Amino acid sequence: MTDNEKRRLKQWVEAWKRAGPMLEQFRYEELRAFRHEDNVDLIDALLEIGYRHRQNRPTSGLVEQQRWFMKMRR
Repeated sequence: MTDNEKRRLKQWVEAWKRAGPMLEQFRYEELRAFRHEDNVDLIDALLEIGYRHRQNRPTSGLVEQQRWFMKMRR
């Protein structure tokens, strides 16, 4: 990596460090202001997409979850 690339990468990281908290605040404010009753059509459309692209699962995943818990315990 050249010095110029390193400098640009460092500038990019610094820009995101500054932008991150502002974007988080913006997201928080948007979620606080979201009114479900004003967005029923949007919510229904998103749920419909999830329903249309669903896949049947042979299990609930609980057994796999318990297997992971046992591995982490060791």
